[in-house]
Amino acid sequence: MKLYDAHNHLQDDWLLPHIDRISADLVAADVAGSVVNGTNVDDWPQVSALAARFPWVVPSYGVHPWDCGNRPADWQGRLEARIAAEPRAHIGEIGLDRWILDRAKPDDPRLAGLRRAPLAEQTEVFVWQLEFASAQERAASIHCNDAWGAMLETLQSAQLPARGFLLHAYAGPAEMIKSFADLGAYFSFNGSYLDSKRENQRNTFKHVPPDRLLVETDAPAMPLRSAWRLYDLPARPDSTTVNHPANIAAIYTGLAAFLGMRVDQLATRVQQNFTRLFW
Repeated sequence: MKLYDAHNHLQDDWLLPHIDRISADLVAADVAGSVVNGTNVDDWPQVSALAARFPWVVPSYGVHPWDCGNRPADWQGRLEARIAAEPRAHIGEIGLDRWILDRAKPDDPRLAGLRRAPLAEQTEVFVWQLEFASAQERAASIHCNDAWGAMLETLQSAQLPARGFLLHAYAGPAEMIKSFADLGAYFSFNGSYLDSKRENQRNTFKHVPPDRLLVETDAPAMPLRSAWRLYDLPARPDSTTVNHPANIAAIYTGLAAFLGMRVDQLATRVQQNFTRLFW
């Protein structure tokens, strides 16, 4: 039974020091595919190095909406060169984020040093990358936070990848799933949704078409509750939990139970969907 992580950040500074241990755990957990998403031009080389080292890494490169405001002037040319050099690579993580503009605290340490690009600027950067993915016949991995209406409007007016795109850690309304799916969306279930407090996000996945369902960790972010975790890593200095990518196995178990399926049935379904979108 092979497992697939549709979205993570294995190149993150909180995971790279443990990469040998993590890779051994992923092999032990039978993880056969893992989409590793770059978020800015500075971390793309680390993603590329991981893809060269590990055959199960599917590289993806993009400018995240949080990094949009600090992108260099030559970011488009650098993305074009990266994709031209790596035929297995996809585009992501890209998208829209209104949360950083409307609800994030001014002193949020995760946003330290970042210029928070207005939504219009984010949209311009997002659309360029989305249409580049379409032109290059690559999948797109999309982030959306507090901007679901704007996301749907943007996708309805843009050129989209024929193979589809992923709405990672989907947290939008259940009522919008069909509209997104009709445009080619896949939806990945994040392990944090197994938390009893995330019932709304969990129930949304009852409405996801079976042929568009994927599973993700978003490691090192969005950790599972301790009761679900199978693997642990050292916490950050502020005691924040670092999500181990091999916890994808626990997410499969939890999601299968929630959907009333055997884990092997879910694994077969996800493998088919992952292969169709990313391979």
